[in-house]
Amino acid sequence: MSLLEIRDLRVTYGAGAAAVPAVRGVDLTLPAGRKLGLAGESGCGKSTLALALLRLLPASARLSGEILLDGEDVLTMGWGRLRAVRWAGASIVFQGAMHSLNAVRRIGDQIAEPILLHQKAAPAVARRRVGELLREVGLPVGRADAYPHELSGGQRQRVMIAMALACDPRLIVADEPTTALDVMIQAQILRLIEQLVTEQDIGLLMISHDLAVLADTCDRLAVMYAGRVVEEGPASSVYAHARHPYGRALSAAFPRVGDPASRRAPAGLPGDPPDPAALPPGCAFHPRCAVALEVCAVDEQELTGDDEDDGHRVACVRMSPDRFGSAS
Repeated sequence: MSLLEIRDLRVTYGAGAAAVPAVRGVDLTLPAGRKLGLAGESGCGKSTLALALLRLLPASARLSGEILLDGEDVLTMGWGRLRAVRWAGASIVFQGAMHSLNAVRRIGDQIAEPILLHQKAAPAVARRRVGELLREVGLPVGRADAYPHELSGGQRQRVMIAMALACDPRLIVADEPTTALDVMIQAQILRLIEQLVTEQDIGLLMISHDLAVLADTCDRLAVMYAGRVVEEGPASSVYAHARHPYGRALSAAFPRVGDPASRRAPAGLPGDPPDPAALPPGCAFHPRCAVALEVCAVDEQELTGDDEDDGHRVACVRMSPDRFGSAS
């Protein structure tokens, strides 16, 4: 049994004629000790999916499907059980640590809070655990007395990771954890996350718009567009040999080291993702797709693939990589 199984997850905001579909039938699996990346442009449904995993969405959201965490469906949990699972079962590292931390409380108190509330630990035990967590994320224990504004961006992000680990969760969801960091600090944070996942045998769902970061960090990679997964497979394969036109466009949007042409003029993708309230018929990507066929405007494709291809699945009528030309 996998640590996390998402089955036909659908998230809709509002109801009736005003309903807006944000996530449309997503299926994903994450074993313990593995790292799954989720990529896509802003507005494709990544963060909505992340928040849905622990039912952190607003009251206007309607959810259906299954979110199985260690075999238990998060969507059917009572509030008492859900409250416990939100820290001991799974936790989230949000993007923008300065906005997620309380500016008027010392970071040691903020890390200790879930330990005191959820593990019912004595204050002395919680303080010792705070020290252990700070050491795990590479911060001096003395920084427990600091306020968020007294820390650098990288240090604040390490504090967020320490908080996520406070109650020994089985799953960590990292939503754009390095977006606001410079490349050197970003690399440090990514290596730290990888190390913690491996050492503690936890699962990581990491969300980003940057395929290069996800390919370097994760075992498998799923690409989302307009609320659906359009490609999923081994991270290195999806990044270097994407088969869906959208996956190829995302990969080509980033300059490649050693490739002067892409460095001077990285490829882009014209237009914007569709408004979830007014999705086009058929494949939602077809209005922006340079290789769309007539059928693409009529039929929405399902993910297809097989185990012989290491589980690389694509939702496109043009399944074969050589139908598109070079991935660079």
